[in-house]
Formats: sequence, C-alpha cells, structure tokens
Amino acid sequence: MAELKNHLEVIKILPKTNCRECGCKTCLTFALEVMKGGKRLEDCPHLEARVLAEHRVKIQGQPAIEIDRQKVFQELQTRVAAMDLSASAERLGATFRGDKLAVKCLGKDFLVDSQGNVTSECHIHHWVTLPLLNYVTSSPGKDIKGEWVPFRELKGGADWGRFFNQKCEKPFKKVIDGYTELFEYIIEVFDGRPAPELFESDIAVVIHPLPKLPVLICYWKSDGEMESDLNLFFDRTAEDNLSIEWIYSLGVGLVTMFEKIARTHGR
Repeated sequence: MAELKNHLEVIKILPKTNCRECGCKTCLTFALEVMKGGKRLEDCPHLEARVLAEHRVKIQGQPAIEIDRQKVFQELQTRVAAMDLSASAERLGATFRGDKLAVKCLGKDFLVDSQGNVTSECHIHHWVTLPLLNYVTSSPGKDIKGEWVPFRELKGGADWGRFFNQKCEKPFKKVIDGYTELFEYIIEVFDGRPAPELFESDIAVVIHPLPKLPVLICYWKSDGEMESDLNLFFDRTAEDNLSIEWIYSLGVGLVTMFEKIARTHGR
C-alpha cells in the first residue's frame, strides 16, 4: 500500500476536476485538507475503490489504527478463530445462527464466521468492521447504565478528543446542517429511537452501532445569531465494552456512512 506523505502526492491520485462535491473549492484545497486531517480520501466521490485500497495518508500524530488497518484486521481475525462464537452470543447481546454470530449494527445483522470474516446486507466498511471484531473478541458485555456522557469524559476521551471532534463531530454536524431529514432516515432505516425528553436539543436520537454501545445524537438548529450545534454522547459503560480507539473508529465509520447517504439523497 502506497503511503501519501504530503499534499502533492495526494493531488496526483485525484481527478483534478474541481467538482466541489467533496465540499472543497478545488482538488488542491481538498488535498491540503486531507493532510491536515480535515478530509479523508474517501470524501472524494470520484476516487475508485481500487485507488482507495492502494493508498493511505500518513498524518503526523494520526492514530495508529488508521495507519495499519490490514494488519489489525488480520490480528482480529486470528483472535476470532480461537473463540467459541456460540458461547459468546449472550455476552455480546448477539445471536448465533448456524455457524455464524449475528451482531446487530444499526438494526442490521452483521454476520461473523469462525474465521473472522464479516458479511452483511449493508455495505461493509473497515471503519465499522474493525470495531465490530474488537467488540466480539474483547467486550465483557457490561450492561448499559443509561448515563450519557460526551466522548471527552470517557476514561480515554481526553487523549482522543481532538481527533474525534475533527473527524467525527464536525463532519457529522456539516452533514446534518445540509440534510436535516437524515434524522428521519436514521430512525426509519437504522432502528433509531427518539431520546428521553430530558435532553433539550431540538432533535435527539439514540442509535445502536453495536448492541451494548448506544450513541445519543443531539442537534441544535441555528436560531438567529446562534449557529447550529451537534454533540454525540455515549453511555458511561461505553469504554468498558469497547476501547476508546475503537469507539473513535466506529464514530468515524458512522459519519462516513451518513455522508454517503446525504450525498445520494441530496441529489
């Protein structure tokens, strides 16, 4: 896999059409944003899957899980192969069907076989697959408390907060600003539920990216001089069931998916 170390190397693989569909005015601006961590290669709608698979971006201070995805995936598969999946179903809030573990992700079944291969009727993306396999192999299955906290207040949240805000909350807010109807789509298609009334945001929805890892999405609409705002909250047990780096990865995976939905339905 080729490692892109500066914006000039990024621009070489871009279509250079300045289409603006990524949200940037030019491909050069997009390349600069990629190197700063403000954009991902996947944000270019015209990059083929083959090109994405053959390149990765090296950003100073970038979390290691973004750099060695294939190595991590193989390690997780090895751990799954050593497990008794049928005995793990109850712990994970999942079910065992035939010879596969069925884990609900946003209301959809993701099937894990004895070799750690993941299949689903939904699009499979590494940002979701890797946290899913980590959840399967490592989660103790701690029961949800119903106590919501922001990412930064999780035990490891302070160290990962900057990355989470830059690559998850900010792009998610941008998606919702341009496509507020996405909340209705989330509730209808991804088994979302309105949040308890104690939250005073204009819109509050609870989703379950993993059975024992719910996420609360709170959105405040713009009002006069007040800009819109969006915050993501996690159950206080989140880091007991999934380590902080994988919670981060899962959040980025959700944003990537919702961005694609917004582009498709916004046309």
